[in-house]
Amino acid sequence: MFDRRTLMLGAFFVCGTRALAQSQPFSGLTQQEAALGISEALSVAATASTDRLGRVNGFFGDLNVRIPLPERFEGWRRAFSVIGLGGPFDELERGINRAAERTMPEAGRIFLDAILDLTIRDAIAILRGGDQAATLYLRDRTGSRLTRLITPPMRSALETSGVFRIIDLIAGQVRMRREARALRGDVTVFAVEKALDGVFYYIGREEAAIRRDPLRRTSDILRRVYGG
Repeated sequence: MFDRRTLMLGAFFVCGTRALAQSQPFSGLTQQEAALGISEALSVAATASTDRLGRVNGFFGDLNVRIPLPERFEGWRRAFSVIGLGGPFDELERGINRAAERTMPEAGRIFLDAILDLTIRDAIAILRGGDQAATLYLRDRTGSRLTRLITPPMRSALETSGVFRIIDLIAGQVRMRREARALRGDVTVFAVEKALDGVFYYIGREEAAIRRDPLRRTSDILRRVYGG
């Protein structure tokens, strides 16, 4: 069920359309209908994706989006595993994925807010595009802002998940204790990037499914825009 932001999306597009040529058809649709359909499709896709990834093992248990260790840490894990000391690195990988799962409720709200930035003309161009046109548009236009907004909750989740404690332990093992703070920052940036990759991966799949499968068009506006 959609929250107040979804209702705001509809109001935004209705009001915005009045500034253009009203009821001008686009493939049998008004601009208002096309825009509302794209808005709802993206909202449905973003909500489904963040709900899916926000569960326990949403990231860690899914090989499509599981977040690996950053390359430097992976190299250390291989070296320490040879002497039976790879445990902290395994714990670190699990912790990063748990942190990403914890950020998904906030990520969902951020995505719905970002969809408000779509214009009527953007929506028309998206409708003419390929199976993941809306997803690609959303990532291109909002990627840097989403990164900025998701970083604080990710940092908090990493700390809560014990990731920073493990990084401090590892920094001691690899004789980089003085660089522990920098290592924390590197892992935070990496976790945000990979978490967003995972969300956009599933938003793209959800969008493609809505375009291709009539059964995924669960509202009247989606059926009018995409058929079925």
